Amino acid sequence: MIQLVACDMAGTTIDEHGDVYVALARCVEETGVATTPESVQEWMGADKVEAITALIKAGGGTVDQATVAAAFVRFKELLVEFYDANPPVALDGVEDAFRELRGKGVKVALTTGFSRDVAEPLLERLGWRVDDDSLLDAVVCSDDVAAGRPAPHMIHRAMELTGVQDVRAVLAAGDTVNDLAAANNAGVTAVGVLTGKLGRADLAAHPHHHILDGVKDIPGLLS
Repeated sequence: MIQLVACDMAGTTIDEHGDVYVALARCVEETGVATTPESVQEWMGADKVEAITALIKAGGGTVDQATVAAAFVRFKELLVEFYDANPPVALDGVEDAFRELRGKGVKVALTTGFSRDVAEPLLERLGWRVDDDSLLDAVVCSDDVAAGRPAPHMIHRAMELTGVQDVRAVLAAGDTVNDLAAANNAGVTAVGVLTGKLGRADLAAHPHHHILDGVKDIPGLLS
């Protein structure tokens, strides 16, 4: 019996039009190194400071604290700019799915590779809040834990916040390979969704329990 569903944000529950990919690539490229779509995709779902550090290193750039910090500031600036121009929206059926799950007594949490200062304004744009009358029971950001995905810490933190003790009672869903890896590392049911950049074959090549068209299909999976 699933007691907690923990979902990624961008690309899984929120359609932010792929702007996080663009912002991540651009802030790294502005340090003077090149990126590829494949290298950026590899770090989707991960903590963004960790991603920036790895992408600069992969491009042959100098990885020092000042460079990474400046690139992260630039990432946040770009994301605000992009979101102002093209506001993020909830993916089809996600809010209804959350309401259905909570109506059945299942807790709903969001986990994200965004830091808290990036995630909170994004949630505010959508009107999503953590309280008794809203859609969510918890939100866990990458800077709330010791390490982001593929580490399992955000999922385990969501369990702490919602009072769920058994990993067998948890389902974690996301649109990236790092989402699946974190779920497997956490010992929970790993669900890939096809609302991001990756197709079914891309996700199916990695350990998983289910692959769904979207989060909207999770209630049906549990019925």
